[in-house]
Amino acid sequence: MSKINVNQVDTQCGSTLTLGSSGKTVTLASGASQSGFGRTGTVDWCTTAKTSPFTAVSGDGFFVNTSSGAVTVTLPASPSAGDIVSIADYTNTFQTNNVTIGRNGSKIGGVCADAILTTEGQSVTLVYVDGTEGWKNVQDSTSNVTGNPGFLAATGGTVTTCGNFKIHTFTSDGCFSVTNTFGSGVGAKVSYVVVAGGGGGTGAGGGAGGFREGKQACGGYTASPLAATPCSGLPVSVQTYPITVGGGGAGGNPAYPGTGKANGSNSIFSTITSAGGGAGGNSPNDSGDGADGGSGGGSGNGPSGSAAAGSGNTPPVSPPQGNNGGTSSPGPGNAVGMAGGGGASAVGTNGTQGPSSAGNAGSGGNGVTSSISASPVTRGGGGGGGAQGTSPNTNLNNGGTGGGGNGGTGSVTLASGNGTANFGGGGGGNVQGSQAGAGGSGVVIIRYKFQ
Repeated sequence: MSKINVNQVDTQCGSTLTLGSSGKTVTLASGASQSGFGRTGTVDWCTTAKTSPFTAVSGDGFFVNTSSGAVTVTLPASPSAGDIVSIADYTNTFQTNNVTIGRNGSKIGGVCADAILTTEGQSVTLVYVDGTEGWKNVQDSTSNVTGNPGFLAATGGTVTTCGNFKIHTFTSDGCFSVTNTFGSGVGAKVSYVVVAGGGGGTGAGGGAGGFREGKQACGGYTASPLAATPCSGLPVSVQTYPITVGGGGAGGNPAYPGTGKANGSNSIFSTITSAGGGAGGNSPNDSGDGADGGSGGGSGNGPSGSAAAGSGNTPPVSPPQGNNGGTSSPGPGNAVGMAGGGGASAVGTNGTQGPSSAGNAGSGGNGVTSSISASPVTRGGGGGGGAQGTSPNTNLNNGGTGGGGNGGTGSVTLASGNGTANFGGGGGGNVQGSQAGAGGSGVVIIRYKFQ
């Protein structure tokens, strides 16, 4: 290898000096420094993160780790015009433990004071200009760019975690705000349970609020039999979704006509609407028909005998969001038993004639069990029917599993039960002028994989 010792290399003619040739590399020897080439406005990054106070060197960039505490970075003393220093948040913790930039005798942005970096993910580049302005920030980034994990980020409701999943529970109206979907596929879909408010009871039990569920393919929990198939979940995008949680219908008083039609209210999330439960029918002061809804209200005993049960899954969706109410049998005097309201998984049972002094009340239809909120919970039970008479055959401990209220009887002042709040249960029925139970409010639960 040949070696040339000279103090200066210049062109023989013209103004361009070429070093090397096409396809070759020109290397500055290790330990040598260059001058006269100038900088391009960039720095050479030191990839060993700094965790304690240090003095910066011009031309270098530093990753600062403040996860264990604040750090002070001192700027170079006696800087020259064109000196440059960069600082970046290594662990995205500047908002918790700040970085103080010590001016070391020079101004920062024309001010004789230190600067403080307090923003998560912040990075700055400072160039020394002159004695008037000192160090000027020529680049400031607070966009914390991260890899794309294919997951979703959102806010709203009461948020809990279960392993790699977040669960947002809404027990009243609110907003589910999707802040990032990280692209398409699994990360842009959620699992959901939407339960409407239960219908109020009158003579017969109220129907449960509609129960609708969709499970994301990687939902990580056991869904109810009513979950939509295939397991594809509900697509979401970066936006705010208003959440409506339906209230329960008021219970009626069988002594007054027209008080047996207090349906529950709908619950809504995005394109999913669950219908409020149908109210229980009266007896015998109005038509006695149970009202239609997510699940139908049980029928009362109308003036001409048995009345019609309320239809569940109204309006119709697939899978069905609920079931029909039961039917009451006509009976003389105190021998009337009222029907139960429909539940998410079963039809309300019929009321029947009992002994001469008592009727057998029908039970509310049972709800369904889902583990979307981490633990198995049953929701959507229908309200039990009321009964006349004092005999044990009145069978009044009959609210459907999943929040259905029990039926009552006025003759022994056994009060009706309300549907359970946020379970969408139907209210229990009653007779002989005693107040029936109100339906329980609904709930909206959203679940997705966040890591």
